[in-house]
Amino acid sequence: MTRVVILYNEPTLPASHPDADSEHEIVYTVNETDKVLTAAGFEVERLGAHVDPGKIVNGLRELEPDVVFNLFEGVPEMSATEAFAAGLLEWMGLPYTGCPHQCLVMARDKPLTKRLLQSARLATPKFAVVERLPAKANRLGWPVIVKPACEDASVGVAQNSVVTNDDEYRARVEFIIEEFGPPALVEQFIPGREFNIALYEAPKLTVLPPYEYTFTPNNQWGIITYDSKWNTESKDFEATPPDYRPKIDPAVRKKLDRIAKKAYQLIGCRDLARVDVRVTPEGKPYIIEVNPNPDFSPVGGLADCLETANLTLQTVAVQMVRNALDRGATKMVEPVGIEVGSWE
Repeated sequence: MTRVVILYNEPTLPASHPDADSEHEIVYTVNETDKVLTAAGFEVERLGAHVDPGKIVNGLRELEPDVVFNLFEGVPEMSATEAFAAGLLEWMGLPYTGCPHQCLVMARDKPLTKRLLQSARLATPKFAVVERLPAKANRLGWPVIVKPACEDASVGVAQNSVVTNDDEYRARVEFIIEEFGPPALVEQFIPGREFNIALYEAPKLTVLPPYEYTFTPNNQWGIITYDSKWNTESKDFEATPPDYRPKIDPAVRKKLDRIAKKAYQLIGCRDLARVDVRVTPEGKPYIIEVNPNPDFSPVGGLADCLETANLTLQTVAVQMVRNALDRGATKMVEPVGIEVGSWE
């Protein structure tokens, strides 16, 4: 039997922490991924880790997997560890699912991603980066949206992230830098519809039908906030219902498929990824983000998007394992200079 080890980040945030919901969901996702891979005939083991990279190295040495199913999303204290974990797997010569280390590093840096998109003539909102306080004057016009430059899962995004004057702007930039660390990303606000577009290698790259976050009048700015995604008791969650079969003009749909595929290839994604796009009332799409490690939960938007395309998470999970094995199972090598300790 092919031995698959599911690698994931162990939750550590207390339930009272504002970001706890997004971190703790990983346990449910691991349980469900274990079930579907076991049902498909794989021998499945789990390996959870936190700040100690030695636990990953030593655990993989002991378990000796044929392939690693990588669900590691980074630790709250240092979100860059999402990419570090993939780097360790590459260093150890182990085949693993999902996007490679280099892709994860680039996509985590939203300003870098946007510069790459611009260089490829893929439309993305105009932006500025604030590295230190006090923030320089906003020259993008109003409104703008202010968010952490190196976080995902809508962490740090709320209705007051959209600002319309200098006082609001400076206050929000100061909050983001103090709460999440620099830099802060200041982005031209694009009114309109928002679509999530998943892409999947089966093994040919396929653009799945987009799903749309719709916005009721109670969603003040028509944006995806942290509460919209994770806080089921919140006003934003109720005001942002998803539509998995949205009506889209065929010409706009064609544009969405084209730019999503180009962005996926540009950033170097692999196996599975998601591209988030805003579309103006005039039908012009703007890429907001490339997510190389989308939520694999069976109750997340990705699962519903797959269902719309007559796919299941089990089908995708099995294909991802096969893709990783086809890329070549190299013999595990002894990592040089890695000792038990912490990321910090």
